[in-house]
Amino acid sequence: MAGQVHLERDGDIAVLVIDNPPVNAGSHDIRKGLLAAIAEVEADDRVCGAVLIGAGGSFISGSDIREFDLPLGPPQMPQVIGAIETATKPFVAALHGAALGGGYELALGCDARIAAPKTMIGLPETALGIIPGAGGTQKLPRLIGRAPALDLITKATRVDAEKAHALGMVDAVVPGDLRRAAVDLARTYAGRKRRVIDLPVRDESGVEAALARATRNARPHVLAAIHHICQAGNVPADVGLAAERETFQRLRIAPEAKALRHIFFAEREAARGKPGRAVKPRPLDLFGVIGSGTMGAGIATAILQAGKPVVLIDTDPAALAKAIPRIEGAIDTGVARGRLTAATATAAKARLVTSTDLTALAPCDVVIEAVFEDQDVKQALFARLDTVVRADAIVATNTSYLDIDQMAAVLSAPDRVIGLHFFSPAHIMKLLEIVRCAHSSDAAMATGLWVAKLLGKQPVEAANAFGFIGNRIYAAYRAACEFMLEDGALPYQIDLALEAFGFAMGPFAVADLSGLDIAWTMRRQKRAQWDLANRYVDIPDQLCEMGRFGRKTGAGYYLYDADGTKQRDPQVEALIIAASAQKAIVRQDLSAADIQMRALAAIVNEAALLVAEGVALRPGDVDVALVNGYGFARWLGGPVHWAQQQDPAVLAQACAQWVEISGPARSLADLRVLGVQTGDTA
Repeated sequence: MAGQVHLERDGDIAVLVIDNPPVNAGSHDIRKGLLAAIAEVEADDRVCGAVLIGAGGSFISGSDIREFDLPLGPPQMPQVIGAIETATKPFVAALHGAALGGGYELALGCDARIAAPKTMIGLPETALGIIPGAGGTQKLPRLIGRAPALDLITKATRVDAEKAHALGMVDAVVPGDLRRAAVDLARTYAGRKRRVIDLPVRDESGVEAALARATRNARPHVLAAIHHICQAGNVPADVGLAAERETFQRLRIAPEAKALRHIFFAEREAARGKPGRAVKPRPLDLFGVIGSGTMGAGIATAILQAGKPVVLIDTDPAALAKAIPRIEGAIDTGVARGRLTAATATAAKARLVTSTDLTALAPCDVVIEAVFEDQDVKQALFARLDTVVRADAIVATNTSYLDIDQMAAVLSAPDRVIGLHFFSPAHIMKLLEIVRCAHSSDAAMATGLWVAKLLGKQPVEAANAFGFIGNRIYAAYRAACEFMLEDGALPYQIDLALEAFGFAMGPFAVADLSGLDIAWTMRRQKRAQWDLANRYVDIPDQLCEMGRFGRKTGAGYYLYDADGTKQRDPQVEALIIAASAQKAIVRQDLSAADIQMRALAAIVNEAALLVAEGVALRPGDVDVALVNGYGFARWLGGPVHWAQQQDPAVLAQACAQWVEISGPARSLADLRVLGVQTGDTA
């Protein structure tokens, strides 16, 4: 039976084994079982101390998040922790696997904490829009100091056992028999208690700097966490604990926390890919990457940092020569930012092999091409790969828009072809679209999902269709914003409105950053396919014809100083106003709310089409893609979650207006596929 606490005995020490597979979530049944077991320990005169340990691979990985949308009935975690702290007998927490959130707060209620090597420890509640609610903000500053507590809690940081020991979060790291060590330690504590809540707050050094880091662009729940951490030691312990719990209870039912819980579960589901796929991924030890430009170098960097060797191919020796310092520089940056140690960085650099000869790919388990975005170029490359790579090797393309089935058609075994669509910079950006082609085998797709896990990426599976999930939606979003340029808004107004909504950057600032010439090239390639009945905004083309490609040329939608600072450009704004006049469009003022609804309607309508067509497996996958790859605010849960919170009639009308102004090629979606109940019609 799941959700049990087994009380075992080791001489005069009770061992409370928490057994709630697969990750020992701190559910109601676990809390109830713990409370009963603690009472039994306290009443048993034969017992002089107790150990808390998890069954299976983990201590307590955190609270059962599914309960957060429900009324939390007794016993709640503070009651369990209070029973440990008021018990006359000492309790030792034996941490392994993961001790996170409520699990680590439970450990903070014990008299001592030891951990197995590599145990992940932390209070990451702010990642879910809440704060630690069972003493974390009051006890961690007492144990390790206010400044490190601010950094750990506000950044939702998890640390391994070694780092936790260095900080003082655990008393020891035990490489051997954890249970035996915990029992022996509990016996040494017999007859005494060491409650963390009774300790004074550690020294105040570094607090001002930590506060500055924590408050920068902080969301309300993070500010709440900061407030309670700063209260620790400055108010009576019972007052601080009660105030923390009250804030936790208020935040857990707030819209932001619900949105963050939604994206948490959506990401977990997306990582599984298509339901029912039972095959295992193929073993991958050696990677090949073709193309040493920005994207190829970034992909190679990600793989090297993940601990795998890479054969990097480019037919241009000069390009390869430039790529090597770029890759090594990116790895060094990882060291400077604390993501890598100097030793792991040195090892990563040593795993890189370069060549101008495709035959060097012969031993590779997977080959990822990242060459020029041209179908003829890629098909020619695939034809050559068919004679070079092993028959069982996975062949992947990093294309953003091209038809992968056309590439796969030139291979003798198209079932081993998948898309691995990285986002730039590839060694940093979290999203990785795993593209399922017409003949992609389950083994190939499972392997693609495993690659994402290896590289620390968030995978989203997509069918092979123009733009897959993310770029197809972004194309609709960009078009809606370009329409607004002609209809009455200026670039800065649209950017400001959408950044105020929650996007990391506005669409025109993004275009300038990525380079206007990239999309211009694609538009020119597809010009013969245009339907002249559809609305088309040529303002971006005019800018490109003027040589304004964005930041790299010092001018795009905005002007840029030498340090990259942008400013409005009267010349561009005059060009936009003239473009409206040329089409006899009467410009109208668009409020921030108007801009936001028009942009979001385009996104939501396209998302519904993608789900209906099966390009996206599930509505939540759209949210995962937009949050992790396109700067959509995580605290809004993604565009589908946002849509589900809107007035369905208003949203449906906005979608209909978007389709109407777009032209005949744009289809009106049925929003019900997203869980938006709009009635009988979309």
